[in-house]
Amino acid sequence: MEPRTNPKDTAAAVQVRGLVKHYGETKALDGVDLDVAEGTVMGVLGPNGAGKTTLVRILSTLIRADAGHAVVSGCDVDRQPYRLRRAIGLTGQYASVDELLSGYENLYLIGRLLDLSAKGARRRAEELLERFSLTEAARRPTKTYSGGMRRRLDLAASMIGRPRVLFLDEPTTGLDPRTRNEVWAEVRGMVDEGSTVLLTTQYMEEAEQLAAELTVIDRGRVIAAGSVETLKRQVGQQTLTIRPARAEQLDAMIRALADHGLAGVPDGEGRLCVPAGDEAQLTAVVAALGSSGLGIAALETRLPSLDEVFLAITGDQPVPTPAGTAAAPAADTAARLESVA
Repeated sequence: MEPRTNPKDTAAAVQVRGLVKHYGETKALDGVDLDVAEGTVMGVLGPNGAGKTTLVRILSTLIRADAGHAVVSGCDVDRQPYRLRRAIGLTGQYASVDELLSGYENLYLIGRLLDLSAKGARRRAEELLERFSLTEAARRPTKTYSGGMRRRLDLAASMIGRPRVLFLDEPTTGLDPRTRNEVWAEVRGMVDEGSTVLLTTQYMEEAEQLAAELTVIDRGRVIAAGSVETLKRQVGQQTLTIRPARAEQLDAMIRALADHGLAGVPDGEGRLCVPAGDEAQLTAVVAALGSSGLGIAALETRLPSLDEVFLAITGDQPVPTPAGTAAAPAADTAARLESVA
């Protein structure tokens, strides 16, 4: 599934300028700027303690910033908090449903608190219970639900009022892959219906599946922003991975490339990695191998993975080599590719 597109002419549903928040000597946020276009998903990435949850708590009026300015769905976060709360939904890192109430009662109660009529709250609760595959458990106490069921109920609760902006703070933490996919499907459905989503996550696959744009925060500052492809190209060039038809041909391929002034590096798993930063380089590599008469079993071009981008941008550790390479050869391969690029 392709991430949601982000039309350039779309208005901003969330605007953040110079947001600052201190906890004693710790700067949780240190001048954050952010724009989220209407009807899209913005992924906010960052290591633990980067400031992601603090940002969400400020934008959802749970805490106040020390400095800066933010507008969500046309509402000033500081000056119009009550109006803003009626326009947003929030799913935090932990399910916040009442365990003594049933799933239906949780949703009905929230609907009534949002001033839905009794009939409207009942209809909306039943609609969301069906949408999140919770109808069979609707009348059971929530304390009997599994972790995944509680998470789905929590997300349903955030959608009761059909929010224009939805804040999801690591919504799939601890979920199994099937439940995570179900949550992703619901997020896509909300965006299709016109909602805007700000998603904080540490799952790179989640960000790549859902987000049109990414913002990377570290130590309270925005250190990178752009589309997934833009960030990948900023971190590293495209690489061509070649698997020879016969394993013993690997050295012959290296020599054939060298004869044409090209360099290839074994990745430790029987493949050859060749820098291919542009179309001309890629064509030259394919032509050199074609003229050598050596058989090719597979060719793959790739940019750095989002995991590699994240690690490179945040500086946690060196960028690893293509997915699937062994740990020991990986670092050596990466260094050698860099030296021949």
